[in-house]
Amino acid sequence: MSKLKTMYARSAVPLYIQIASALRQRIENGHWQPGQKISTLEDLEREFEVARVTVRLAIELLENEGLVHRQQGRGTFVADKVHNKHWLRLETSWESLIAPIKSNIPKIIKVDNPPPFPMLTEEDGKLAPEYVFLRSVQLKKDTPYAVVNLHLDRRIYKRDPEAFQTHTALPVLANLDGIDIEHAHQTLVIGTADPDTASLLQIPLGAPTAECRCVVKNREGVAIYVADITYRNDCVKLYIDLFGRSRPGAKRVPDTGPAPRSVIGRNRPRKEGGRKLAR
Repeated sequence: MSKLKTMYARSAVPLYIQIASALRQRIENGHWQPGQKISTLEDLEREFEVARVTVRLAIELLENEGLVHRQQGRGTFVADKVHNKHWLRLETSWESLIAPIKSNIPKIIKVDNPPPFPMLTEEDGKLAPEYVFLRSVQLKKDTPYAVVNLHLDRRIYKRDPEAFQTHTALPVLANLDGIDIEHAHQTLVIGTADPDTASLLQIPLGAPTAECRCVVKNREGVAIYVADITYRNDCVKLYIDLFGRSRPGAKRVPDTGPAPRSVIGRNRPRKEGGRKLAR
């Protein structure tokens, strides 16, 4: 068995999606420029050691995404304007996390038997006495980009149920008076879309996804907000400013300190005894 076929066998992702991912990267990385003709079906068939029908399915997927277009008798060409679909940045500070999602309107999904409590690690904090479970799809210009499974402390939910049902929950939480936020963090892993997620996000089964967990704890260490968010892989990117807020051209050398833990957006917005977020 060749090295390529061995790699294919390691993945549960359909073969045509694996090929499409490789071709997509070539377009996004500039290997093929806008308007440029890509390799022929025959060349791709030989290069990836797959059947012609697999290559055709991969090309059709990219065509549906608007990355390429086919011309009868001439071949397949990169779109003249390749839209940067990675418009959603996973931010690394509390304020920058809140700002871009303030105006989002989630589409709430009814769940018959929701899990009563989130699964927490030691780092995530302690369980609240009771949670409300909210499942929603987040949309941008009528296109779904994320599925959110949220456990929200029921005591906080009761403060403004209508707002939590009709708006993105994190900005609502941040604007409630008298909530002491002691700690907030995000973690990120790469996953693949299961049948339910694939249907909600309108992506192929097994397509790559970015799976983010966002946890907010109060002064007592209780996890008052626990959201498991699955993003479409083609819309999200992680951006980390390694110099923080240092001004351009500054001579200061950043403090490298101890190696950071594998937590995205580790953020401690606090004052003495916790931070009170007010309107």
